[in-house]
Amino acid sequence: MTHTSPHAAHDHGAHPAHEPEHDADGQAEILDLDAEVLAEHIASITAWLPVKADPRHIVDLGCGTGAGTLALLKRFPRAEVTAVDTSTSHLNRLRHKAEADGLADRVRTVQADLDGAWPELGTPELVWASASMHHMADPDRTLRQVHDTLAPCGLFAVVELAGFPRFLPEDAPANRPGLEERCHAALDRHHAEHMPHRGADWGPKLTAAGFTVEGERLITVNLGPPHTEAVGRYALSSLTRVRGGVAQALTTEDLTALDQLLDTDSPHSILRRDDLTVRTERSVWAARRT
Repeated sequence: MTHTSPHAAHDHGAHPAHEPEHDADGQAEILDLDAEVLAEHIASITAWLPVKADPRHIVDLGCGTGAGTLALLKRFPRAEVTAVDTSTSHLNRLRHKAEADGLADRVRTVQADLDGAWPELGTPELVWASASMHHMADPDRTLRQVHDTLAPCGLFAVVELAGFPRFLPEDAPANRPGLEERCHAALDRHHAEHMPHRGADWGPKLTAAGFTVEGERLITVNLGPPHTEAVGRYALSSLTRVRGGVAQALTTEDLTALDQLLDTDSPHSILRRDDLTVRTERSVWAARRT
């Protein structure tokens, strides 16, 4: 639901399918907050999918801590989901959530690196990949694997992030105007070097792999203010991840201002702000195996 890691080089929101285990705990919090804050938008994507009949078997590639898996289980009440991720701790977290929601008997977890040998996933009618495709070493190979795995006329849903969420107003006086945009510009330069498929148009790639693209949608998120307590934690966790990727590219003044935002004891802490928003975009492609 990806996922360098989906958040390791600080690409937020992904759910890695081939991620180093050492960073999994750090990613879990942000994945869970992403799921909580953007639950309505995730549900709107699953509701939009042009399925011909409710699927009985779904595969979630790069499931992370389960945002997509749980949304799909709720959207398709007769389905079972095979959730694939490289991180055993993410998969354990997903299982605990499924148990809490009374859905554990409908989830099978598979620990696998999708850049390696393809695991046995059965013949699903729907495959879901949220913020994971751009992390693949050879995404064209992965697309072909998905095509061959799907049942005839099965659907492949690709969800990708347009970028890391924005939280601060552009003219926020306490954090140096434009600080967040400068952080994003530095992050974009990092991603251009390390994740060349991030931001790709997956439509032509899906067509080349043998799919027929039946739908494409841009989901625009613009939440608050006022905002929930979870948004503050989401902003803190997200910008903490951003700092790890951009610190060396920032001026001393910008880094000082960013550290004040991330210091929960500071009067300038992002948790003390009442003007936070969540602004981001997600692109969705729905492609049919024909």
